[in-house]
This record gives sequence, structure tokens and C-alpha cells, in this order.
Amino acid sequence: MANSLSAVLSCVLFVSFFGRSAHARSDVVELRDADFDYAAAEHETLLVKFYAPWCGHCKKLAPEFETAAKRLKGIVTLAKVDCTTNTEVCGRFGVNGYPTLKIFRNGEESSSYDGPRSADGIVDYMKKQAGPDSVSLHNEKDLETFINHFDASVVGVFESSDSPQLVEFLKGANLMRDKFRFAHTTDLQLGLRYDLPSEGVLLFRPPRLASMFEESVVPHRGPFSVTALRRFIRDNIYGICPHMTKENNDQLRKRDLLTAYYDLDYLHNPKGSNYWRNRVMKVASQYSSRGLLFSVANRKDFEDELEEDYGLGTSEGSEVPFVTIRNRAGHKYSMREEFTRDGKSLERFLEDYFADRLKRYIKSEPVPANNNGPVKVVVADTFEEIVNDPEKDVLIEFYAPWCGHCKKLEPKYTELGQELSGDPSIVIAKMDATANDVPLGYDVQGFPTIYFVPAGRKDEPKRYEGPREVKDFISFLKREATSSLVLNGVKEEL
Repeated sequence: MANSLSAVLSCVLFVSFFGRSAHARSDVVELRDADFDYAAAEHETLLVKFYAPWCGHCKKLAPEFETAAKRLKGIVTLAKVDCTTNTEVCGRFGVNGYPTLKIFRNGEESSSYDGPRSADGIVDYMKKQAGPDSVSLHNEKDLETFINHFDASVVGVFESSDSPQLVEFLKGANLMRDKFRFAHTTDLQLGLRYDLPSEGVLLFRPPRLASMFEESVVPHRGPFSVTALRRFIRDNIYGICPHMTKENNDQLRKRDLLTAYYDLDYLHNPKGSNYWRNRVMKVASQYSSRGLLFSVANRKDFEDELEEDYGLGTSEGSEVPFVTIRNRAGHKYSMREEFTRDGKSLERFLEDYFADRLKRYIKSEPVPANNNGPVKVVVADTFEEIVNDPEKDVLIEFYAPWCGHCKKLEPKYTELGQELSGDPSIVIAKMDATANDVPLGYDVQGFPTIYFVPAGRKDEPKRYEGPREVKDFISFLKREATSSLVLNGVKEEL
């Protein structure tokens, strides 16, 4: 009986242990202080996530990182280090925030990972990190295989493997491999096919984006320095109208950008996806010299942003594109006329944009009907009137309704407003930064964020970094205010 019971217990423990192990199996390698150096040295390319179990951003990244690890299996290894228990490794690599992602090559730290945090983005980014900086091409078939890709391709053509121009090209490939695809060949005949008679660089735009409105291959015969190569790629990589994705949108938005959003799917319907792009490009070819970059994007990839930033719901319109412009200053515009197949509505929209006749779209809560409290409520539509009043000093809190720190601050901030309610020269204000567009010049990355905006110098907002007790705010305002404070009806002396 005892032996039978023992056998049953052993079986239960066995199933329990291995059941948990199978359930917890992960494609992300877990590294510790004791084995980090040895394990990292075994991998040509390794992406390591340094994290803390309690970190909210780490928890959000975890499933994306796991998915990416599974898809990259056999190409690039993904690993993680828990910095709450492996302090030696995390300290050695200067980890002071979570999650921190770093790329290692053969056990040595190569660079910080500054790519997307989605599974698709990690996969795309790390595939470019795998293997050599530049792929060696030996024949026409190699070239065709390399350039037949979803992304653009940069190919250097050289006379020999010891060409000094090739050395410079490889330096550039090493520095830019995280953003672009590089290959090289020492067969000059491959360059002749594309009217490149001697050493040079060819930029091949993605085959899916081939269009009658621009060349699919752009040659570079100028200087081969890293700076010149970088400039050549920057000026030509996107062409007249690139495909904007979640992975490249930050790069594209460094310029004034028009985007047409529609049901775009280059994987399953490339011909249909180019139907509207060709109409955008026809118009874009007339305006491309005026400093505006054009792009197309899948509406479903950006539907939350369209609704949040432009007030365009998914139920609006039909299969025709939504069109928006966002410039480098953060100003936003949307085309309210339906996109016509002849492109005339887009032309009218652009003429109005360049003539400065368009009204900017500003996300704003309704103006409060009653705003007589000690803390003035600011919305985007009243920011100019209240915060940029040239005769008033303004202390403004940018908050989020769900933020615990903001809720804790609220009674103290209200008390501050009450103490200064008799001062005609100062305004204590707050704005819900989740429901209103935050103006340019205010860096709001967390909540609460507080700025002091002095009278007469509205273009010089100063971030408040001090303690958040009422006395601390008052001490700050005594130093910064342009006139003596009036506290509870009594004027303070400067």
C-alpha cells in the first residue's frame, strides 16, 4: 500500500513538474550573472533584454519579445536578464532603466537597440543585424535574389576586394545596417546592366513600389565617404511616395508628411494597394519639390491614431483614402473633401495647404461652461487665451485622469490655487493631456508634468522639477514670478 501511494505521488510530482516546464517553455534564453559571458560568446548576434519583473513597460514588452524570439529562432537569439537578481551584469552594462535592450556580437556589446518594440518591428530590425554588414554578391542570380525584397536595397559595385572605395562602403554598411540593407559585388558587369560603367552604388527601391512616376534604381557615382553615402541614401531611399509602417513612421515624420490611409496590403494584394498610391504619386510628382513628403499607409495599422489625432473614425468615408498632413512643428491637417479618383480633390487640398488656407486640426475637450475655480481648466482651444496671456504668469499641470500621482497632487494643487486666488497676475491651471493636444514646446512624457510660463516670455516655458508640497510651489513662484505674489490677499515683498 505504501509503495503504491509512493508511486502515485511520484507520478503526480512528475506530471506536475514537467507539465509546468512544458507550459513555461520559452524561446527567450534566460541569462544570469554566472553564465552571461559564456552564453553570450556562443552567439554571433544576440539581443538581450535587461528587465525588472515589477516594471509595467517590461510586462507590456514581454509577449512581443517572446513572439519575436520564436520567429527569429535559428536566425538571431533573444535573451533576457532579470536585473533584480543579476545586479553584477546589469551594473557592468550600465543598465539604469527598464527595459533596456542591447545587441551583443560574439559576447561583446555592439550597440543599444533603438528599434521598434513590437514583434514585427523586432523581427525586421534584428534580421538586418544578423549576418555580415554587407552581403557579398557573386553573380546575377545573387543580385536578383537580394533586391527582390520587401525593403529597399543598397548595392555597391567595385573593381576588386581590396578597392579603397569598398572599404568606405563597408564602414557605412556597419554604421547603417540597422536601418538599411547592404550588399556589394566585385563584378563590374552587374553594374553595367544599370548604366553604372565603373565603381559606384545602386539603390534599388522595393519591387512592390515600382511606378511609372519614378526610377526604380538610382545610381550614385559621387564620393564614397560614409557621410556622402548616408546623404545619398537619405535623399533617395523613400522616393516620391513610400509605404509608411509602424516601423518606419518615426523616421518619415522627421519631415513634413502627407499620408493617404486606406486598405493597403502589399502581401496579399499588391496591385490593389498600388491603385490609390499611383493616384497619390501622380499628384505628388507635381508638388514633390515644395518640401512635402508623400506616403501611403494601411488604415487599420493607424486607426487609433487617426481617431485620436484627427477625429477620423473608422466608420467615416468608404474605401477611398483618408488624407492627412503632419508637419515637423506638429501641426495637423486633414482633407475633408472625399478623395476623387482623378486626384483633383487632393490638388485642391494641397493648394490650400501651401497657401496657408487650411484650418489646423486640434484635439480639444469642450470649453468649460464654468471656469471660476481656484485652478483654471485649460483645453487645447483655450490654451492660447489662458496660458499665453502675455500679462499673466501661469503654472500649468499636464495630467491624466487615471494617474495616481495626479490624484495625490490634486488637493495640494487646489490649495495652491486657493492661496493665490487673489493674485491678479498669476494663474494656476491644469490640462488633461490625454484629451487635448499638447502644444509644441512642452515635453510631456509622464504625469503629472508641470510648467511655469512667465508673463511676456511665453516662448520660454520652464519645467518645474521640485517637490510637490504647497510650500515648495510657493517658494518656486516667489523666485520665478515676474511680480510679487499676493497670498491670501496679502502682497508678498520681493
